[in-house]
Amino acid sequence: MIVQIVILAMIAAFLGLRLYSVLGRRPEHDEEPMRRRIEQPDPSAKSQQQPVQQQGGSAAPRPRELAAPAPSTFDNSAEAGVRAIISADRRFDVAQFLAGSKGAYTMILEAFWRGDKNDLLQLCDADVYEGFSSAIDARAQAGETIDARVIRIEEARIVAASIEEQTARITVRFLADIASVTRNAEGTVIAGSLDDAIEARDLWTFRRDLTSRDPDWLLDETDEA
Repeated sequence: MIVQIVILAMIAAFLGLRLYSVLGRRPEHDEEPMRRRIEQPDPSAKSQQQPVQQQGGSAAPRPRELAAPAPSTFDNSAEAGVRAIISADRRFDVAQFLAGSKGAYTMILEAFWRGDKNDLLQLCDADVYEGFSSAIDARAQAGETIDARVIRIEEARIVAASIEEQTARITVRFLADIASVTRNAEGTVIAGSLDDAIEARDLWTFRRDLTSRDPDWLLDETDEA
């Protein structure tokens, strides 16, 4: 019993560290910084900033502004929400969040396909988890199994972003090629093919309490794009 508790604790710690590394975290001061899609200019680049002369001859630094958004990162309709999240959480990094969202997309789908409720519980909020859990139970009751894999993610693009009462929500549109086979209790293929990938178009919304010390983003909602 003690061994099982230790193993479960190790799994939970691993998942927490995995999500912390993949969703929306800026590097610490001793890590190699990633080039950001939307950021304030590097404060160390003082030589590139021209001071504004005030009366009396003193110089004040020019107020720094957010760099222009990369058009491939998110829809125009999401720009205001993205900027609001960056303003509320200066460590939020758009490019790093999107890279992490791809990892979370694959992790969650793979956990669902193999019927791993423990992993899903760590990655999803209660409502989304219940949806996945019910589908896993129905599949098991029917004696069916799924063999599936994400072949590639063609696009991960932010289509909506907002903050409400310090809770940030970001909706990402995923375009992915997925190969999937469903087998019945006898092992006979009843749907799909691993030789022919099908394009999946999903809208996944992630949320995070910006006042929390917990850096993890949870899957808050799923829909078809």
